[in-house]
Amino acid sequence: MQRQKNILSWLMTVFPGLVSELTGVGADASFRRYFRVHLSNGEHYIVMDAPPQHEDCLPFIRVAELFAGAGVRVPRVLERDVAQGFLLLTDFGDTTYLSALNAETADALYLAAIDALVRIQAASRADMLPVYDRALLERELQLFPDWYLARHLGVEPDEGQLRRLHLVFARLLDNALTQSPVYVHRDYHSRNLMVVEDGPGILDFQDAVYGPITYDLVSLFKDAYIGWEEERVLDWTIRYWERARRAGLPVPADFAAFYRDFEWMGVQRHLKVLGIFSRLCHRDGKPGYLADMPRVLEHVRKTVLRYSELAPLAGLLDTWHGERVQDGLTF
Repeated sequence: MQRQKNILSWLMTVFPGLVSELTGVGADASFRRYFRVHLSNGEHYIVMDAPPQHEDCLPFIRVAELFAGAGVRVPRVLERDVAQGFLLLTDFGDTTYLSALNAETADALYLAAIDALVRIQAASRADMLPVYDRALLERELQLFPDWYLARHLGVEPDEGQLRRLHLVFARLLDNALTQSPVYVHRDYHSRNLMVVEDGPGILDFQDAVYGPITYDLVSLFKDAYIGWEEERVLDWTIRYWERARRAGLPVPADFAAFYRDFEWMGVQRHLKVLGIFSRLCHRDGKPGYLADMPRVLEHVRKTVLRYSELAPLAGLLDTWHGERVQDGLTF
């Protein structure tokens, strides 16, 4: 409540005599929260509340400038109080891709998201964003044994299992680091894309990095929050690849090689997501993410069974989940 009072005090200095209402519009998986401020003249804006002891507003501001320069729709930063952790942003409304996607709308919405992604990637320059290097990718993978296996499933892999797991990790990391680097949003999915004119409106990009070109495409088409038939995902991925080639992006000339990179990148991301969802539940008291775990796990299973180099992970998952079932526990 004190943070909300501080926001209102700040807004009254930004809009003297005009603030009529402040309503919550949700939070994300971090400590950030969002509010909509309504003014007596009918205007409305979004306030990002990023407590400075936990979050830093400056990356959001920097990436917003980079992505806007690429010609995509991101919120404009209208006012800021970095010391308190407050940003005043333009308002994209409440219609997320997740709420709007269905069998009829998917093609148009995803093609718009592909076009925006290609523009972001085509604007990429080295030394503008942190590098998505091996150390960061490896830290993300470690969330899987630390939080999904140990904390959520309650299993402790033996030495042989850990060797097989880390062999798969090494193969995933090697593949990711051979991909051409571009700007990577890192959460380019249906909850962070808004249905707006000349959209999508793109949110939650403050953790952007410079890294593997397939990463954001995986976030988009192998989404943790909505699933599609593999035939449609393949078709959309081809459409991206064709647009990327026309834009001069450094994708492989052979689509089969590109699709393999895409699939392997997906395993890295989804193992990380399983760890993050487990941490959100068990550390942060946000169990709602557990409902999406089966979809994420299915993404992993389907992919690793297609590639002999990753197949050991399928057997490990069967073993660990079998142990959990024997203990009378559920996912």
